Amino acid sequence: MTPTTTSPTPVPAGQPATGLPAGGLLRFATAGSVDDGKSTLVGRLLHDSRAVLADQLEAVTRASAGRGQDAPDLALLTDGLRAEREQGITIDVAHRYFATARRRFILADTPGHVQYTRNMVTGASTADLAVILVDARHGVVEQTRRHAAVAALLRVPHLVLAVNKMDLVGYREPVFATIVAEFGEHAAGLGVPAVTAVPISALAGDNVVEPSAHMDWYGGKTVLEHLETVPLDDDDGDAQSGRPGRFPVQYVIRPRTATHPDYRGYAGQLAAGTLRVGEQVTVLPSGRTTRISGIDRLGRPVESARAGDSVTVLLADDLDVSRGDLIAPASGAPTPVQEIEATVCHVADRPLTVGHRVLVKHGTRTVKALVEDITARLRLDDLSLRPHSGALAANDIGRIRLRTAEPLPVDPYAESRRTGSFLLIDPGDGTTLTAGMAGASFGAPADAEADTGAEAGTGADEAGWDF
Repeated sequence: MTPTTTSPTPVPAGQPATGLPAGGLLRFATAGSVDDGKSTLVGRLLHDSRAVLADQLEAVTRASAGRGQDAPDLALLTDGLRAEREQGITIDVAHRYFATARRRFILADTPGHVQYTRNMVTGASTADLAVILVDARHGVVEQTRRHAAVAALLRVPHLVLAVNKMDLVGYREPVFATIVAEFGEHAAGLGVPAVTAVPISALAGDNVVEPSAHMDWYGGKTVLEHLETVPLDDDDGDAQSGRPGRFPVQYVIRPRTATHPDYRGYAGQLAAGTLRVGEQVTVLPSGRTTRISGIDRLGRPVESARAGDSVTVLLADDLDVSRGDLIAPASGAPTPVQEIEATVCHVADRPLTVGHRVLVKHGTRTVKALVEDITARLRLDDLSLRPHSGALAANDIGRIRLRTAEPLPVDPYAESRRTGSFLLIDPGDGTTLTAGMAGASFGAPADAEADTGAEAGTGADEAGWDF
């Protein structure tokens, strides 16, 4: 039976569209072991959806001919670094934008080597969906498990298993079924609610954009069709899912003009939930309560704003509100804390140690902090937490406890990816050290491992680092 799928109608890159696709913007990341075909899949997606400019394709054709290849190597569309092209691997995270008539996309092609795990964390941290590739000849390998664990740790909402190189195993269904069963068992242990599996050949184009003529036993969607139709969080609406509003203040607007002599607005992007005119809100960390008197969007007043909207919020009372403060509904405001338990991925080359003095960047607020303890290191091969000696090296994922100089309104990462995440920064040179996720790891409830943190205590001393 031939798969009943509809070929997408692409919008060629570089040509003006009549309007934005109705499906919104999907951010997705690709991951997999070395030589599983990640870059080839991305290149095939771009090529077959006609999102490659003529000069780009010509450059890839020339580069492929210089390497003795008869056909263009589509992997070169994303392998941009010289070292990547020479070694035939992905090292850095390659971001690409393309669009079809249904939806816009930002994809992140992440590296497969163990030593570049931190790059996958970077690429998948903002992803709505992760595509994990498996070589049909080799099945689920250790790095496949690592990438699935990272996706689960980052709470990526949707997971796609792309079983690649089906042409090299004769397009046999039992091979596909065995891999799907093994991966599904591993994903279930990570707390992943569902996995969408697609058998593909990125090199030949089977089930990437167009349905395969060689796998009539598969009746599901192609990779691109799934990307075009997978529901986004925004499709369901944050209000419907019960998420309280979170509005980090980015900038205070005071025109002081003849037209707006008393205008005082707080600009930023709504990180989660919704806010409405007339709603009672709390400004954190001060805890002062007031009412939203107006919301401006693109210079016009609106009645409400939802997650992702960039707006200016006006308050009924004159409060001391500045960059770094958080505006949240009074009935669902987070409790500011100074002690934070978190799962972190260390991304810097120099290690993170107990007693390390750092800056914590949470939303639009940056405060001083101390690393009080590094309690464990997570082993992604068996998902166990091992007692740690007090340091995390590059690519390590572990559990830490922070003590901040000022209280932060941190949500559990399991409840809000935007307001439950933070960065640790070196105060000396501004280097990003660590990416953190407050609360429990994987699918456990927020209180299963540890609370997000303790309530705010005493402030910092005059030195600014002993809290």
